[in-house]
Amino acid sequence: MSALTRKMTLNDLRSARATGQKVPMLTCYDFTTAGLMQEAGVPALLVGDSAANVILGYGSTLPVPLSFMIEITAAVRRGAPLAFLAADMPFGSYQGSLGSAVLNVCKVVKRTGCDCVKLEVAGGHAGLIRSLADAGVAVMAHLGLRPQSVGLLGGYKFQGRTADEAQSIISTARVMQSAGAAALLLEAVPPEVGEAVVAAVGIPVIGCGAGPACDGSVIVTHDALGLTSRPPRFVPKLGDLASPSVRLFADYVRLVQEGHYPATEHNYQMSEGEKLKLATVDDLAEGNPF
Repeated sequence: MSALTRKMTLNDLRSARATGQKVPMLTCYDFTTAGLMQEAGVPALLVGDSAANVILGYGSTLPVPLSFMIEITAAVRRGAPLAFLAADMPFGSYQGSLGSAVLNVCKVVKRTGCDCVKLEVAGGHAGLIRSLADAGVAVMAHLGLRPQSVGLLGGYKFQGRTADEAQSIISTARVMQSAGAAALLLEAVPPEVGEAVVAAVGIPVIGCGAGPACDGSVIVTHDALGLTSRPPRFVPKLGDLASPSVRLFADYVRLVQEGHYPATEHNYQMSEGEKLKLATVDDLAEGNPF
């Protein structure tokens, strides 16, 4: 394990693509976990709108508000100042007018200190990507399975199932690169599609269940740590934090209910002189007829 010792930037992602060194990325939603991830040497973090599911308990990513995403992204930035930080733009924050979309993205960048923003895109978003690039914003364009479009896609199904679907994804990837996207995130596609997208563009491609050809990989941390009930098939099982957490919580319940907590070592101590004064006050109070 080696903690981060310098700031990771977009140039590091570009260098990794050039050298073939894979970039590990994890989702993160809070200050404390961000600090642990930086200590562990995780070079890139994504504050995903998956917070709607794993933090807020919604059934989809759609309800999470922009204000919440800004707050938790700023917290992750404070916890991991050296990591490359991508902020997810939630549903409804960039689907309106071009002007309002640019303003919302700039608000996120200014208030969070993120290194780039991630947008789930279709070909029609090329103008927005171009405007953001012109404004100096690094954009990670999200292709393949786009959870914010789950209604249109008909469910959480992997994409690029046919040659025509794959070609559409590849074409959109080229459009995003031409419009000025700094990187791509490619979710839930067969490895052949991931390989084709990587070959078709010259910008970093982060895979999320997109095969080994991608320049890096990102997963939802809660899925990999056993904290969700039905993780996607592409997520590795890094461990089980759920079972030991339940045991620890149960231990606390037992300690309190059995009278073992709080114990002497948990209590603050008054000096003997102050204890005597307090006892005197109590005695006077007991004898007061009023």
